Amino acid sequence: MKKVLIAGADGQLGYELQRTVLNGYECIATDKDSLDITNIDAVNAFVTKTSPDVIINSAAYTAVDKAEEETELATAINTTGAGNLAQVCKDNDIQFMQISTDFVFDGKGHTPYLVDALAEPEGMYGKTKHDGDVLVQQILGDDAFIVRTSWLYSAHGNNFVKTMLRFMKERDELGIIADQIGTPTWANSLAEAVWQAIENKITGIHHWSDAGVASWYDFAYAIMEEGVALGVLDKTITINAITTSDYPTPASRPCYSVMDKTVTWKALGMKSEHWRAALRQMMSELKK
Repeated sequence: MKKVLIAGADGQLGYELQRTVLNGYECIATDKDSLDITNIDAVNAFVTKTSPDVIINSAAYTAVDKAEEETELATAINTTGAGNLAQVCKDNDIQFMQISTDFVFDGKGHTPYLVDALAEPEGMYGKTKHDGDVLVQQILGDDAFIVRTSWLYSAHGNNFVKTMLRFMKERDELGIIADQIGTPTWANSLAEAVWQAIENKITGIHHWSDAGVASWYDFAYAIMEEGVALGVLDKTITINAITTSDYPTPASRPCYSVMDKTVTWKALGMKSEHWRAALRQMMSELKK
């Protein structure tokens, strides 16, 4: 039985990793209270005590707008924390998986970003995550595994899908941004990809999201349609397409963050499901 330490196990991906754990693996679930990844001594002590064979870093500071003000905290978690985990893995010959984000790109592209595309994050969230990725690569070299994902959601935790469902129950009309393009990703599908990567000891930089492309407007409209079809919602509402300039935020978001996944599909021997089909599966869970 291989032991897998999951940092950030209380998050969306951490939850799905535990649900999809493969036979032969045992999860050591940690959160910020049980493991402070920003403290190298605490990380060393915990790893010495538990002796994991694999560490998955799904812990992250993800409050995109707050990161513009709480830069020290975002840096401590997204950069220093990632480096601490990578260093302990190097020192103890432990397999390491770093979860990253589409926010490492500036969003000015018009075709899906390749895994070796230039990372030029614009906001502090993206910068601190990218700095963490770079640190992981510096420490682990060719043994580093980094997977970027996008627009993550799950039946667990807070996310766009659950927020939209709440608004759609409370309101008759919504304005949703239509000029930011990316790909929604069910955390369950990402978890399965991560387990496959562990099994095959994949290294390098990879991209994983569900298949297809959407704007936030498209995503919201699909949530409404699937919600009504499944009986999660009892009515449709008016959804208006708005622009980024109509809804200013402290941190800029990538206007285009679709990622090319062909390298990852080939390495894992599996392809992503279309985001709409994945959304339907996840929302079926909410009905239960």
